[in-house]
Amino acid sequence: MAEVVKNRRSYRSPSRQEQAAATRTVVLAAAQRLFEERGYKATTMEAIAAEAGVSLKTTYLAYSTKSGLLRALWDLLLKGDQDAAPVAARAAFQAILAEPDPVRRLRLNAHNAAVVKQRIGGVLRVIRSAAPVDEDMAALWALIQSDFHANQRAVLEPLAGAGALRTGLSLERATDILWTINHPDVWLLLHGERGWTPEEFEQWFGDSCVELLLR
Repeated sequence: MAEVVKNRRSYRSPSRQEQAAATRTVVLAAAQRLFEERGYKATTMEAIAAEAGVSLKTTYLAYSTKSGLLRALWDLLLKGDQDAAPVAARAAFQAILAEPDPVRRLRLNAHNAAVVKQRIGGVLRVIRSAAPVDEDMAALWALIQSDFHANQRAVLEPLAGAGALRTGLSLERATDILWTINHPDVWLLLHGERGWTPEEFEQWFGDSCVELLLR
């Protein structure tokens, strides 16, 4: 008797996908609350599952490791949505790159920095604190800094090409300066420790960029 082979069609239920996405959102929100409250080391996957009101198995199915969960949370907060496009391809960053006027370009970069840092500030502190004691977080912190430096260079490259930077200031040195004053640690100090408002940070950052970087 000939064996009958049935073709199996892959089937994805939209409702299941929506439910899975909703579960990930709930887990990420719970993780953010606990990470910011307790820190990385003290926050367990069990605690996150309980905070989210889902089973531990469900939490691990959504995010197989605690470090992977924090990476996903960082990515979401940095970009502001679930779109996979990198920061450099986002509309807000592209608007900065499209601005030809040097002063407006740097002030637009300062505005974007203040907006983004309000989303990522708490989790940045968690990642920064965990980096010295966790290899995955150390790698993530290094990636954050290198990507951030590259993005700041992209902001300045056209200005260097147009001769808009201060006399004697190279693109590399200008990038280092912009990277430093826009660094997450500066935000954590001024906003987190000294209580600066996002508006005050944006004004100071924009003023500093114009004074330090432009002719």
